[in-house]
Amino acid sequence: MQLYTKTGDKGETSLIGGRVRKDDSRVEAYGTIDELNSFVGLAAAELNRHEPLRELAGRLVDIQQELFDCGSDLAYAKEGAPFKMDGIPAARLEEWMDGYVAETPEITRFILPGGSAASSMLHVCRTVCRRAERRVVTLAGEHPINGDVLVYLNRLSDFLFAAARLANAKLGEPDTEYIRSAEVFRKGKGKKERKK
Repeated sequence: MQLYTKTGDKGETSLIGGRVRKDDSRVEAYGTIDELNSFVGLAAAELNRHEPLRELAGRLVDIQQELFDCGSDLAYAKEGAPFKMDGIPAARLEEWMDGYVAETPEITRFILPGGSAASSMLHVCRTVCRRAERRVVTLAGEHPINGDVLVYLNRLSDFLFAAARLANAKLGEPDTEYIRSAEVFRKGKGKKERKK
């Protein structure tokens, strides 16, 4: 199989439904999701090194499949596309998050990425996920998209935050609190995680 086609040598790429510049907002959106997928794969490899985190690593591999589905849905530049994403994956992330929150110490202050390498990698994933979400918001302002992709990315960034805290808890590493933070999260309110 030949990996190079030379069809993109002039700065254009093919979508399902046409060709666009490689800096088109659609390409930026699904390209950033591809970048996120790579970081999620890196995090899964790190988590898999630690027995207490192997279940979470397996869930990250499932998330990689869903991220590929998200990118595929965004690559359609024509109406009536057979989208792959629906609301079920986002709902499952919520269920997983609820379990993680129950397993981690109550949060009262903003925290910084840190602690274990596994947790830090998950925070990198979280921030790239937020950027992917911003790129999809830009695209949605210009073209119709599958709205379930945007919901999924929003939920995924919250999941990655909860997962980063879980990784530290399971490895016996404390979260790194932002030392100039006041107590910004209410105690006893279902241990709400940080939202943006």
